Amino acid sequence: MSDKQKWAETTLAKALERGKERKEFKSTSGFPLERLATPEDLRSDYDTALGYPGQYPFTRGVQPTMYRGRLWTMRQYAGFATAEESNQRYKYLLSQGQTGLSIAFDLPTQIGYDSDDPLATGEIGRVGVAIDSMKDMEILFDGIPMDKVSTSMTINAPAVVLLAFYIAAAEKQGVTADKLNGTTQNDILKEYAARGTYIFPPAPSMRLVTNLFAYCSANTPKWNTISISGYHMREAGCTAAQEIAFTLADGIAYVEAALNAGMDVDDFAGRLAFFFASHNNLLEEVAKFRAARRLWAKIMKERFHAKKERSMMLRFHTQTAGCTLTAQQPDNNIVRVAIQSLAAVMGGTQSLHTNSKDEALALPTEESVRIALRTQQIIGYESGVADTIDPLAGSYFVESLTDMLQEKAEEYIARIDDLGGATKAVEQGFIQREITESAYEYQKAVEVKDQIVVGQNEFMVEKVPVGQLHKIDPATAEHQIRKVTEVRRNRNQEQVREKLDALRAAAETDANLMPYILDCARLYCTEGEICNELRAVFGEYRATEVL
Repeated sequence: MSDKQKWAETTLAKALERGKERKEFKSTSGFPLERLATPEDLRSDYDTALGYPGQYPFTRGVQPTMYRGRLWTMRQYAGFATAEESNQRYKYLLSQGQTGLSIAFDLPTQIGYDSDDPLATGEIGRVGVAIDSMKDMEILFDGIPMDKVSTSMTINAPAVVLLAFYIAAAEKQGVTADKLNGTTQNDILKEYAARGTYIFPPAPSMRLVTNLFAYCSANTPKWNTISISGYHMREAGCTAAQEIAFTLADGIAYVEAALNAGMDVDDFAGRLAFFFASHNNLLEEVAKFRAARRLWAKIMKERFHAKKERSMMLRFHTQTAGCTLTAQQPDNNIVRVAIQSLAAVMGGTQSLHTNSKDEALALPTEESVRIALRTQQIIGYESGVADTIDPLAGSYFVESLTDMLQEKAEEYIARIDDLGGATKAVEQGFIQREITESAYEYQKAVEVKDQIVVGQNEFMVEKVPVGQLHKIDPATAEHQIRKVTEVRRNRNQEQVREKLDALRAAAETDANLMPYILDCARLYCTEGEICNELRAVFGEYRATEVL
């Protein structure tokens, strides 16, 4: 009989006779949680499962010194109204110690419509900044040296277009493409599965993804060509184990698409990046990040036979969980974000965005953004958790949970492989159904109070007065429409038509479209004009209902 079993039959049994435990304990991924983790619960040995930071399998981190070398990049996802207003917010954030920019685009920009398109009505500048042409990108980065900042762009279906605007605007600053540092999200598969800002069908969309891979490999070597995003699937309702599985399954699909396009795995894999959510269950989230890192290294080494260690590294950005924020008692969100940020840091993130307390109600104010940024800075400079690498390694519970999450993720990936890969799994609605079912189970748990949400279904108070919220000026839309009209009036229309025609012709071949789109960007072609040329060739995607 083991020591743990003896303890359970004596000390624990007497305690349970006196009173039951509060409930049946499970992780958010549905794993039954042991009362007590001991060495008996470890499933793997240190050398093969953990190793050392900066070495395969990267469980303990992708850099040998991690945050002892430098802290993670502190980003705040920001963008609203016009490029002029967002430019001022970026300058404010940089003045407060932010170390990287993260652009939020408005909905018309995300789905390839100009601000003067009738379909953009009511959405201009609402959930992000409106970018209609290179002119807006020039204004957005006015006074911000583009060779000195790292810029992340949350853009997917038209990622090639927005990156072209960014490169062309940098050229206006005198900054060549090889000096640019940042990331385009460029993850179209999760749009079909969870987020919905797609334009084209899967096949041409995957072509655009790999076109960007190939172009950047040759021209922008510091640029991360994709941020493979579990974040949005987690926001839609999936579990931690599903987040690992669906994200890495998408990663597998992108690697396969690049290989099928004739690229060598070690030429592009080192610039792949990932994007995860961080939720409230601190220990499960830490284990999730560690399991994802280890599993990706295994996939790249064993499935794709990558030779370079960098090709096996899962480097990731983290955002705290917007879906956990409550409109009730919004100050509670500061605590939630602090816990989530702590999990991301102890899990080894390379970059972090912290949500603001008022985001369940409106776009954040400068004050709430500052509190969110200060949360990262306090963790980095005051908490001590960044002073040692992988501080929870060796915890019997964290190590056993890391193993369980990896095993569950591998089971899901095997099921997706059987369906023909992530693209086929999305087309068949498998991933959407899994996410929907998980979201439903969570909501049921909240409604019957099996899952307590402080201030929402328990510990409620009379309505708390909400402070000043950020509001978008109704004149924003008119101003943006005037700008795009002026851009069209002042450019060389004959050259514009020539380059747009060349783009359409190239789209009908197998050519890499990035150089053609960049030619259009330099002449101030608008995003809508460029996307319409591609729509004419590729068509548009129409989602099927998933029940």
